[in-house]
Amino acid sequence: MNINATLFAQAIVFAILVWFTMKFVWPPIAKALDERALKISEGLAASEKAKSELAVANKRVEAELSQSRNEAATRLADAERRAQTVIEEAKARATEEAAKIVATARQEAEQQVVKAREALREEVAALAVKGAEQILKREVNAGVHAELLGRLKTEL
Repeated sequence: MNINATLFAQAIVFAILVWFTMKFVWPPIAKALDERALKISEGLAASEKAKSELAVANKRVEAELSQSRNEAATRLADAERRAQTVIEEAKARATEEAAKIVATARQEAEQQVVKAREALREEVAALAVKGAEQILKREVNAGVHAELLGRLKTEL
């Protein structure tokens, strides 16, 4: 056999193999590779989209946390102000009540002083009458001398 004919026959068989591979084998492999590349690109796009959504969600969560902290601080400050107001009102009421109690005690003390003075005047008047009775050695008529005793009381 001739080497040229063998090379020529091998070239024809190789060309048929290439044609068969290009016609029947290569398209399914290329299609599978394209589908796989498409799936990979879709997965990458989905992961990028998920990353961006996660970043947006994190920002939203941070904003809401910040807002919640601010609201909590505001409510705490309001509660402290209300507590101070209640304390101040209680102090004011206690001061008013103490002033009323002191005023009542002063009035009662003044009334007691007035009663004590009246009782002392009565006793002094009675002692004066007894003293006058003993000096005069006779009984003094209380009805006749009532006006005199009244003036004596007012002077004392």
